[in-house]
Amino acid sequence: MGMDRMFKTLKKGFKKLERAEVGQFGNDVTTPRTRRLAMWHFHLFDHAFLRGLWTNLYEFAPGAWRSNQPSPRRIAQYAKMGIKTVLSLRGDKDVSYTLLEKQACEAHGLNLVITQKAGARNALKGADYVEQIDILASLEKPFVIHCKSGADRAGMAAALYLMHCEGASIEEAKKMLSWRFMHLKSTKTGILDYILRLYEKDVEENGPIPIRDWFLTRYDREKARRFKTMRSFP
Repeated sequence: MGMDRMFKTLKKGFKKLERAEVGQFGNDVTTPRTRRLAMWHFHLFDHAFLRGLWTNLYEFAPGAWRSNQPSPRRIAQYAKMGIKTVLSLRGDKDVSYTLLEKQACEAHGLNLVITQKAGARNALKGADYVEQIDILASLEKPFVIHCKSGADRAGMAAALYLMHCEGASIEEAKKMLSWRFMHLKSTKTGILDYILRLYEKDVEENGPIPIRDWFLTRYDREKARRFKTMRSFP
């Protein structure tokens, strides 16, 4: 086996472990043993060990918080803070971080809402953004929204919430996508900034329109998908 092929095989195997597709390592929390294995998977393959002290927790509107992926212990802390709802933007899948989160939210009486996996490096359909906006508007406060790192998908969701639910300006909403939350515009995740810039430019040229209506009627997904780098901004 050549080095290139061996590397691809190892990478594929690691990805399967990361997605908890190998045996019962990370995709079961029903027994003490499998829960321990899920915690190992959570810390090693979902990088939870990096989130022990760094939570990326921030209240961006009254009763509206954003963070990175919470651990079971942090969910217990959220309950003590009075948090009622947790919104996960990571999709519903039988993998360690989701199973542990479901178990912890149930144990502490928090309502867990899970959306389809939101895009951090790609432009979703307009209907997908509208669905996300409607979910955000329906959340019982106080709530926490999170993705994996709390930098990109959570930032976009916070920006949409501010514009739709708080009447914030696009300028204020764009602050949710910044280096302060470890969001880097110079990477592929800059597509999120680009989408907001497309909205801003459309408003400048064609007049005000609520962000939800824009995604329904004037959002051009194909134009958004042509994003390459921050230098692509119109």
